[in-house]
Amino acid sequence: MKTVIGIDPGLQNTGYGIIAMNGSRYHHIAHGTITTGKENAMEQRLLSLYQQLNQIVKQHQIDEAGIEDIYFAKNAKSAVPVAQAKGVILLVMAQNSIPVAQYSPLEIKRAVGGTGRAEKEQVQELVRMLLGLSEAPKPDHASDALAAAICHLHCMGLKRMIEAAQDAQDKLSAAAKGRLRNV
Repeated sequence: MKTVIGIDPGLQNTGYGIIAMNGSRYHHIAHGTITTGKENAMEQRLLSLYQQLNQIVKQHQIDEAGIEDIYFAKNAKSAVPVAQAKGVILLVMAQNSIPVAQYSPLEIKRAVGGTGRAEKEQVQELVRMLLGLSEAPKPDHASDALAAAICHLHCMGLKRMIEAAQDAQDKLSAAAKGRLRNV
């Protein structure tokens, strides 16, 4: 069983969602939000994010991570603090030897709902259905993180299928070349 953490980066609120996949079934493990206080200095907020995320990763024995890419269409001013938070997130993953893949919000929405135009409420409901939860996960950051984990599992499954097909094709090519030499 593979355990994946999805992360929706933010300085004020970083969402996390942990799911496992056994065969073709998803199993919800945990979700929540890491919150850092606005009243604290930037370095203290980043340290708090680091410590809390590191504890979560160690507690749940994470195998892989899917992280939402930073996207700022309107508010470029908030890009720097979120990028700093994302750097801390990547550091935690690297220190724990956890492979990371990054996905755009469009890719995540498409993986969960089949379209990149899904609204927040639709994503929450689709995540609820896919994970068999009794109610939609909240807050938004945690739901987005669970969606990132689902996206990662979809993409990794597709990647493994492509690699298996490539291996089979390589073996057939090698076998065909061997036969041609014997003619």
